[in-house]
Amino acid sequence: MQQAADNRLRRVFRLFISAVSGTETEFTTGSIDRAIFLLSVPMILEMVMESLLAVVDIFFVSKLGTHAITTVGLTESILTIVYTIAFGMSMAATAVVARRTGEKNPDAAAHSAVQSLYIALGFSLVISIVGVVFARDLLSLMGAPADVVEHGNIYTRMIMGSNLVVVLLFLINGIFRGAGDAAMAMRSLWIANIVNIILCPVFINGLGPVPAMGLMGAALAICIGRGVGVCYQLYNLFGGKGLIRIAAHHLKPDFPLIGKLLKIAAGSTAQLLINTTSWIFLVRVIARFGEEAVAGYTVAIRVVIFTILPASGMANAAAALVGQNLGAGQPERAERSVWRAAFFNMIFLGCVSLFFILLAKPVILLFTQDEAVVNYGAQALQLVSLGYIFYAYGMVLSQSFNGAGDTRTPTIINLIGFWMFQMPLAWALAVHYEWGPAGVFTAIAAAESAMAIASIIIFRKGWWKRVKV
Repeated sequence: MQQAADNRLRRVFRLFISAVSGTETEFTTGSIDRAIFLLSVPMILEMVMESLLAVVDIFFVSKLGTHAITTVGLTESILTIVYTIAFGMSMAATAVVARRTGEKNPDAAAHSAVQSLYIALGFSLVISIVGVVFARDLLSLMGAPADVVEHGNIYTRMIMGSNLVVVLLFLINGIFRGAGDAAMAMRSLWIANIVNIILCPVFINGLGPVPAMGLMGAALAICIGRGVGVCYQLYNLFGGKGLIRIAAHHLKPDFPLIGKLLKIAAGSTAQLLINTTSWIFLVRVIARFGEEAVAGYTVAIRVVIFTILPASGMANAAAALVGQNLGAGQPERAERSVWRAAFFNMIFLGCVSLFFILLAKPVILLFTQDEAVVNYGAQALQLVSLGYIFYAYGMVLSQSFNGAGDTRTPTIINLIGFWMFQMPLAWALAVHYEWGPAGVFTAIAAAESAMAIASIIIFRKGWWKRVKV
């Protein structure tokens, strides 16, 4: 029995090494569980590093005081719109590249990748201009106090002005994931975030000849780290040996394909923008209850991201599997892949939910000693995590719709769930019934659970299997 256990352990270890090294990129045959493991391990590791960055960043920023935490929280509420559109474009690239990969057409996959890059460049230019020119106005619009606007606008201006590296990092990783090269996407993000994590304390606090730059140092670390990651991505896109290899003939603009990508991206972006505007609305409601409430919510959300992003890795794996298997003409295999991925995700987030319910306050105490901030943060963690088991299914199914190119269905679910349910409920509980921030946190868990149930019901109908991209 011991020998059998050792053999299983060795097989799992070899499979893990294969997943991290990216030796396999074709997932339309063989064991579904093996395919999920090979795709999701590098995606989970990718997202673990992204979530670790979020926690490390807020850890060092929190040492600068409540004003700094508030500035980062409000800026990220605005920047979430940029992330949202970047993720939308990334999802479109994943869907189209995965479909072409499943059809065994790498040349068309590379051509599609280039067209998505053109879209990203145009979008980023607009956001840079708006962010640099209107940084103060954006912070004021978010309800920031005058002193936060005065001292935090430089951070906002730098982050918004350098959004290109953020957009490209996520978009190109979507291209790699669609091609089945999740390991390359993982390495790109790890390189970017390791550089960021190293530079963050150095630039914030100073070291040797490097002066202490405070909050501006945090922004500079983000820009440099993401930029290094993008350089690594571009090197592998244009000069690497992976499945996606861009050549000169791929660079010609293909406006019909750009239009198709924009259509898919518009649906993906719309569903995320609905989520984002709801989040901004929630921050505005929480801001009614003071700076400590916003700071507590900001710390809690960073911790939530630390757990949600690895789960998003599983969801992204499901999206890639759906795209590739639909491209290979195997819709039933695509569906089985989704249910298995959702089950594994539920087990993971169920454990995380239990951990937060029991140990929320010690977790928040790692970042701040302010009693009011700790209480708000712990309350947010406990209440939001109550919906994790449902959310585990909802996030996988939502990404699976997107991976099939059916961005309309999750957009409708998000519109009803966030705007017609979560936002009114949050306002009613927090303000009308005077629950305060606890009302907002409760509304988040309730809405996520309701949307997950709706996604399960609709996914079982099977309409997504007939979408053409």
